[in-house]
Amino acid sequence: MELWLDCSNEYSEKISIYADRIWKGDLPDVAEIYLEDERSQDEACSMIGLSPWILVRCKNWKMIPLENLISKSLGTGTKIAVSTDEKIEIEGAAYALEHGVDALLLPIDEEIWSEALKIRESKSIDNHKKKEDASRLNVANITSIQSGGFGERVCIDLIERLEEGEGIMVGSTSNALCLVHGETLESEFVPSRPFRVNVGAIHSYILMKDNKTKYLSELISGEKVKIINYDGNERYASIGRVKIERRPFLKISYSNEQINGQIILQHAETVRLLDDLGRAVSVTNIKTGDKILVMQDSRMRHIGNAIEGEMREI
Repeated sequence: MELWLDCSNEYSEKISIYADRIWKGDLPDVAEIYLEDERSQDEACSMIGLSPWILVRCKNWKMIPLENLISKSLGTGTKIAVSTDEKIEIEGAAYALEHGVDALLLPIDEEIWSEALKIRESKSIDNHKKKEDASRLNVANITSIQSGGFGERVCIDLIERLEEGEGIMVGSTSNALCLVHGETLESEFVPSRPFRVNVGAIHSYILMKDNKTKYLSELISGEKVKIINYDGNERYASIGRVKIERRPFLKISYSNEQINGQIILQHAETVRLLDDLGRAVSVTNIKTGDKILVMQDSRMRHIGNAIEGEMREI
């Protein structure tokens, strides 16, 4: 995290030795935005990916707008700086969403700079200890199978067909999604629907094309979801229709050494998970101790964006 010295009105040689940059009113790689309402927040968001830096000056609300900008800027190449002249606000900005802003613009005030330097050092130590933990397919053991009650079930009908062994990542916990197989298999009682995935209860997370998550309740026609097969190969497909009906559920819990997860799926023979050998296993036949394919991710989510940080979902 950089510390910028605001010298737009005066200059301090004593403090400037600690500053990464000197701000005198403008810099060629910095877009300055006064954030005071939804319109100005949208303006700031529109600059993400276009400007190397966005310097935000918040009028009233500070933390929520900062969190929104941080979550949208990660991985885009745009960095977020925020102006603050309150000592109490420094730690909040530095650790917003456990990621924090990329720079603080600070006034000529020795007490504020002392606090900022202390927090930056502490944050640097914290970041050094972290190791990026990318999402990946792994194996988890089924730990329990229970009645999941009666509620709203979501089926996703895609505008193209799935192959056998392909499905969508879904789950009740965003750090432990499991691979739900498409309805590609024929049976004597019901025809196949190779464009359909019965993804379960409406509260669940789903993995989208851009590796963000959404709630099933948020999905609309035209959005693109991530399709993954048993080997971990990925592609994407557009949603043609979202079909919601009331159905009985099973609650299936699973775990391994790193994660504890669960999924609530319709209690029906045509709903299948993929096991560790890539076979589609009906939820009506699955048993405690069986192994299924899951996607682990130690990061937390903010508006669907994956961010380094700790979170528990039970």
